[in-house]
Amino acid sequence: MTSSKAGPATVDGGWPELAAPPDAPLRAKIAEALFRRAVRPLDVRVVLPGGRWLGAGGPEAPRMYLRRPAAFFQRLGADAKIGFGEAYLVGDWTSDALAEVLTPFAERMATLIPPVLQRFRRFVDRRQPAGEANTVDGARRNIHRHYDLSNDLFATFLDETMTYSSALYGSPTEDLPTAQRRKIDGVLDYAGVREGSEVLEIGTGWGELSIRAAQRGARVTSLTISEEQAALARKRIADAGLSDRVDVQLRDYRLSEGQYDAVVSVEMIEAVGAEYWPAFYGTIGRRLRPDGRLGLQAICMDHDRMLAAASSYTWMHKYIFPGGLIPSPESIEAGLAEHAGLKLRAAREFGQDYARTLREWRERFTQRWAEVAELGFDEVFKRMWEFYLAYSEAGFRSGYIKVRQLSFGR
Repeated sequence: MTSSKAGPATVDGGWPELAAPPDAPLRAKIAEALFRRAVRPLDVRVVLPGGRWLGAGGPEAPRMYLRRPAAFFQRLGADAKIGFGEAYLVGDWTSDALAEVLTPFAERMATLIPPVLQRFRRFVDRRQPAGEANTVDGARRNIHRHYDLSNDLFATFLDETMTYSSALYGSPTEDLPTAQRRKIDGVLDYAGVREGSEVLEIGTGWGELSIRAAQRGARVTSLTISEEQAALARKRIADAGLSDRVDVQLRDYRLSEGQYDAVVSVEMIEAVGAEYWPAFYGTIGRRLRPDGRLGLQAICMDHDRMLAAASSYTWMHKYIFPGGLIPSPESIEAGLAEHAGLKLRAAREFGQDYARTLREWRERFTQRWAEVAELGFDEVFKRMWEFYLAYSEAGFRSGYIKVRQLSFGR
């Protein structure tokens, strides 16, 4: 065993459920044994109180500092997919190279748990709560929990385009706004958007794609279920002098109307939920004219990993994106063929660009934390978003998750 009793975490008043780790001694012992086994071959150093360390990393390896080992293993034993992140929120462990520490874990995500024990996952994995299902009302609640936090919050770490999805860099020195506009232009090109096109955008964001499409001479109907995003998107569109060409509607995609030359959607499919993918694909098929095209940007994972993750409830669901599931490229192609009659025409992958985008966001978030705190967010929220951004970066750095732009037509 590593340590005796751990003291309670210092947690701000708004997070009382995190203050005391779950009391499950046997599961904590099992979690410690599995964790020690998992980190043994990893290129990290897990530093314990007193200076002893675990892992295969040399002196220059990224370091994970276990401040309260007993509490850490108790949280890990109670629910590994949530407890690992929660332990970071309360300071049971920390790191001064967070993404670098998490990347080796992401690289071996599929094998961290021994195969002989993975067959028992269905008995210990938590299911996604029924209340987080993406019905029309449920999707609105789920989106509200993330995208309606505060436009001012997102403005502290996003660039001037207010684009909250992967950039597509043209060179190692290119700035983020230029790379974001290249990404948007790529999606619009894949959808065949040009002067005179009638475009349906599913997922408005803060309006930059609609602005770029309208600048091409298109007319855009853009759908969002985030009131905060809709308000700022309309303002940005008006400031660009394009209100006559873009109609931002507070409307679920399932309630959309009309037909269009192009449908575009950027990193919205991940929030739809597997149960509702057929409805999402079917909506696209009904909205596209016979010669129309779809431009889609999607975070993806390998198909077998998607199937394994489909019924899991993770830290990311609980704290960041409730109700979602990252699709596989195969599931997207099959779903659009079956429910929309669409076939893949072109694709590009740029996962390392997403890792770079996330690093830039996290650096901005950290550098401007004083401004975020003035908005009313506390230190636990800070650690939550540090972990979210670094965890995501590690996923793309390792190749565990990827991002693709896809073009579909009849």
